[in-house]
Amino acid sequence: MADPTLHTTPEGSSSPSDAHSSGARAPLQGRIASFPHLPGVYLFRGSDRSILYVGKARDLRKRIASYFKSSGDPNVKNRVLLARAADLEYVVTSTEKEALLLESSLIKQHRPRYNVVLRDDKTYPSLRIDPREPFPRLDMVRRYQRDGALYFGPYPSGNAVRENLRLLNQLFPLRLCKGKKLVPRDRPCLNHSLGRCLGACAGKVTAEDYARVVEELVLFLQGKNDLLEKELQKRMEESAANLEFERAAFYRDRIRTLRSMLEKQTVVSEKSLNQDVIGIHREGDVTELALLFVRKGVLMGQRSFDLSDVQGDLDDLATSFIQQYYTEGRYIPEEVVVPMGLESGTVLEERLAELKGRRVRLIVAQRGDRRQLLELARKNARERQASRGRKRERDEAILHSLQRILRLPRLPHRMACIDISNIQGQHAVGGLVVFTAGKPDKEWYRHYRIEEKSEPDDPAMMTEVVRRLVRNDPEFFRSLDLLMLDGGKGQLNTVLQVLKEERVDHLVPLISIAKEREADRGEAGRGLYEKIYIPGRKNPLFLSRFPDILHLLQRLRDETHRFAISHYQSLHRAELVSSVLDRIPGVGSKRRQLLLQHFPSIDSLRAAEAEAIQQVPGISRGLALRIVELLSEEALPAGEDPGDDENHA
Repeated sequence: MADPTLHTTPEGSSSPSDAHSSGARAPLQGRIASFPHLPGVYLFRGSDRSILYVGKARDLRKRIASYFKSSGDPNVKNRVLLARAADLEYVVTSTEKEALLLESSLIKQHRPRYNVVLRDDKTYPSLRIDPREPFPRLDMVRRYQRDGALYFGPYPSGNAVRENLRLLNQLFPLRLCKGKKLVPRDRPCLNHSLGRCLGACAGKVTAEDYARVVEELVLFLQGKNDLLEKELQKRMEESAANLEFERAAFYRDRIRTLRSMLEKQTVVSEKSLNQDVIGIHREGDVTELALLFVRKGVLMGQRSFDLSDVQGDLDDLATSFIQQYYTEGRYIPEEVVVPMGLESGTVLEERLAELKGRRVRLIVAQRGDRRQLLELARKNARERQASRGRKRERDEAILHSLQRILRLPRLPHRMACIDISNIQGQHAVGGLVVFTAGKPDKEWYRHYRIEEKSEPDDPAMMTEVVRRLVRNDPEFFRSLDLLMLDGGKGQLNTVLQVLKEERVDHLVPLISIAKEREADRGEAGRGLYEKIYIPGRKNPLFLSRFPDILHLLQRLRDETHRFAISHYQSLHRAELVSSVLDRIPGVGSKRRQLLLQHFPSIDSLRAAEAEAIQQVPGISRGLALRIVELLSEEALPAGEDPGDDENHA
């Protein structure tokens, strides 16, 4: 891409941050005449110089003028944007395509408040197989590469892929052993005895017969089921004619399994195409986008995206979504069905074709199967939006009930929980987790290495975490509406004393949650109960009559426990592995780091052969043999998984 041309006005400067900036001295509308009739990118900035919105335009002056129509913009978000904008800048590009790429880059870099910024930026799992390999296996992958292999998907979740793998393995019993190359064995594994593998590792199937099963699998995944069933029927009849009845029964069972799998598929289109269908539903200020995955006419799944905080009309939303969603590593279908014609449709097609390596079409659904698919996508978006609304109302009601029961001074919109994880004081860490509006807010998660205590003392460790939080991040502490401790009355009283010493006990309400035994609730009711301890209250509070509130606090506590333990385990395993490798002559810090990068755990390193260890850079044949010998002699226990009892010793 050629470098964009940056233009400046007399009162501006040549830097991007100051381009066409006249501050608040002149109304933004009066700046329209200074914009050229050229393609480029424009930026709305707030009074603090933060970027509020990034847009692209084929004609900058016409596009900016559309924001200031005398008839008034019916889009509420446009009015809010203009009310908050204090400055307006632009960058001229040579072509509209360059403007598209620059806009995408700026959105990723600055994540503006009113742009489409996809929170769900994960890659969805797909199936991969390379028929060129001698004995290929079907793998689950999350990124597409131009390696000549065949990819099928994406699937909406990892569970969906694993379920499909299980069913496919019944029909096409390819090898399940990991690794690109087939490792020969004297006898096949248990999967062969169960009929889940052809036993290629033990020579139970020829390369030609194995390749034939791979071809059948590819036909099925490509949606050519009629051809596959005819081929299986032909082979069954040939085997029966040759009096190979066991082989004929094998093909018969595969035909039955194939028909059973086809009955479960939802066919939504007669076109044998890979399509993504975009449906958008807007109601007031709330916007929802649904994306349907259609592969060879079969509906594979769908994903939905909440775009309620985004500024712009539906054309802008769809365009921005497409350019952000279909990034490197994501599957791009041959056809993307869109609800309306897009101003930058041709440029988007060119960009998608570059990423895919072949032609991609943006189709406006007008009739037939595409129209029906679009209506289905819109229906999914509408239902998902309604579901989000009901969930928001339910979550809001739970927070109001929690405020009433705990007698909190304000709605607990932002709650935090602290937990300690350690075994006998070793590798002690504190974890802090934040829930915003009843949902995990991972941006504000915190880890703390305990420095003042080396013996098990949960209250003292927790006070260290709270003191560091109050002193090092006071604004964050004040932003909380409720602070919860994973512990009993001892932790609560100790932490409360620390807050009083720091003179902040009046800023944030404090409670603790503990799973303890209760012997005073009748003979039949003896057992573990969730108790909520509140400062100034003698007896704990039981929330069994309010299951929704109790479940919210339990989710917050359990997420904090998981977060703290995960950090503890990583520290524990790293030291465990490092201490073992440090005792091997010839393994220094660099080689130890390379070994840890290549092998995820000490168990996998111990199980590896010398040839596999020798593949690590800097490891010679002799050193690999020495590592195998010493690790086999080393009596190393498996990494502990601390539980509640050990964690809170």
